[in-house]
Amino acid sequence: MPGRSTAVLITGCSSGIGRATAERLAASGWRVYASARRLEAIAELADRGCRTLALDVCDEQSMAEAVRTVADAEGAVGVLVNNAGYSQSGAVESVPIERIRRQFETNVFGLIRMCQLVAPGMRAQRWGRIVNIGSMGGKLTFPGGGVYHATKYAIEALSDALRFELRGFGIDVSLVEPGLIRTRFGEAASASISAATPEDEGSSGPYSQFNRQVARITEEAYEGTLARLGAGPQAVAETIATALSAKRPKPRYPVTASARLLINQRRLMPDRAWDLAMRRQFPTPRV
Repeated sequence: MPGRSTAVLITGCSSGIGRATAERLAASGWRVYASARRLEAIAELADRGCRTLALDVCDEQSMAEAVRTVADAEGAVGVLVNNAGYSQSGAVESVPIERIRRQFETNVFGLIRMCQLVAPGMRAQRWGRIVNIGSMGGKLTFPGGGVYHATKYAIEALSDALRFELRGFGIDVSLVEPGLIRTRFGEAASASISAATPEDEGSSGPYSQFNRQVARITEEAYEGTLARLGAGPQAVAETIATALSAKRPKPRYPVTASARLLINQRRLMPDRAWDLAMRRQFPTPRV
């Protein structure tokens, strides 16, 4: 369609996958709008050919204004990369409900709302691309990660539904499923356990030892054998670039050997066998 917008809006560009994707796409000639909650966190992306926007996926006004800014300049958001997200770790019972709500607000509700906001412009020009950043954690669950995994399972379902619902309007939806990506993700996930521990539980609660062990195992995963099956954020950026340039993008793009290995392993293992494997790696909370 002549004159259609191919402008790219990326959420969560302050570090890691979002930053690498903004740099990769801008270097390839895409018109990139990189966003983050704090503009100062992405200021240097302007020197890499990106336009920068303040965008908080937990704030309705912020999301609407960002989409309107791109639409006013370009006619529409042609490509949306839903990358903003983080991991809240800890045994489900031990995580305060307000932190669980915040996790879903960022990882799920923000993603849904961004799709709702950009879809009308894409429909009007009968072309668009939506790339949702999921995780191998949307296909399998590690103990101590239930809240985070729940959000990534939700993104799997949402991507499947959106792919069907938007296809007739010329909009393709793809889901990227990274495995272990060598960023500060593991460190942040580990830190989220301590931050979420209720003050009255301290170091003596029923899950205190379990949560400490989950934090240690998470950090070690980013330094040990599994890390060798991972990759840097550039691998995800390259996959997103491939999806956007494809005439018929795939529904799913697993990224890294760790993702392909563990997704297939989980698919083939009965639930009891998976549980046994997890008990060999993680401590079991008990009286």
